[in-house]
Formats: sequence, C-alpha cells, structure tokens
Amino acid sequence: MSIQPRFPLWLPVAGLLLAIVHLSVEHVSGGIKSHHLLNSADLPEISNWFELITLPLLAVMLGLSCRNQTAVTTRWAGVPVNMLPAFFGAMLYGAAIAISFALGAAAVTEAAFFGLFGCALLLPIYRVQFITGFVLTMTFTFGGVLPLIIAATLALLSWVSRFIIATVVAWWRKYHTQPAKKL
Repeated sequence: MSIQPRFPLWLPVAGLLLAIVHLSVEHVSGGIKSHHLLNSADLPEISNWFELITLPLLAVMLGLSCRNQTAVTTRWAGVPVNMLPAFFGAMLYGAAIAISFALGAAAVTEAAFFGLFGCALLLPIYRVQFITGFVLTMTFTFGGVLPLIIAATLALLSWVSRFIIATVVAWWRKYHTQPAKKL
C-alpha cells in the first residue's frame, strides 16, 4: 500500500502572508497601487487587491501538484526536490524582468519579455512550478494579476506547441520508420 504525500499547507499560508505583507507596505507607502494592462493608460487598471486571491490560489495549485508527485520523491519542506529548479529558475527570470522594468532598462525588459516566447517553445512552462515562481517575483513590481495573465498566456502557448511537436514526432515515427532487415 502506498502512502500519498501530505498537502504542504504552508504554501497557501505563505502565499496569503506574502500578499498581506505586500499590500500592507503599499498601503502605508501611499495607497494600494493599480496597474494598467500593457502599461497603457488607455487600457483598464487592475488593483493589487486581487493578489489576495491569486497568490494563495497559485500556492494551492502548487501544493496539489506537490501532493500528486510520487511518494518516493525526495522532498524539501513537503515540496518535491525535482520541482525546485523550475520554480527558482522562473523566479530568477521574473526577477530579471521586474528589476529591469523598475530600473527603466526598457531594452533589457523587452528582450527578456520576448525571450519568454522562446522559453515557452522549448520548456514546459505550463507546469505550475514555473507559473508560481514567475508570478511571485513579478508581484512586487506588477501586482498579482498581470504576471498571472502573462504566465497563463505563455503556458497555453507552451502546452500547444509541445502538443503539436509531440504529435508530429509520433506521426513521423509511425510512418517513416522502417522495420529492421533480417540477416
């Protein structure tokens, strides 16, 4: 009988605490910010209050993904170790975009943003550890919703591209492989 790993309850609690701390700092620093879509004043604003919903929900999704990993997987604080490189890699990439935007380095921000499309084609960024790491670090600059919209769009692109590539490879193998010749 296999024992199913426990849900790491600390993840949604940490997501909620992170949102509360971020909003508290914003509140005492002049008010809760809102961000325009695509940084254009013509488009609607999204308030940072929504991160009280998005960050804990992302953490719940990450916790469910952790629980669904096999029980024999090595874990660190309830999180499978094999999920950590993707999580921290996405955090670093999101931090690079957020920091370059905050410093006004538009060329770096633009290059990193469009580099996400290449990452979406090459890496399985539809996995929850990529999305959560990316959104967490970008929350402090862009709020909790805009990075989630970007991550969800890129995750869909990643999933579709990998599905198409897998289908083409399977078709190629099926119709273009020849049986071995007998000696």
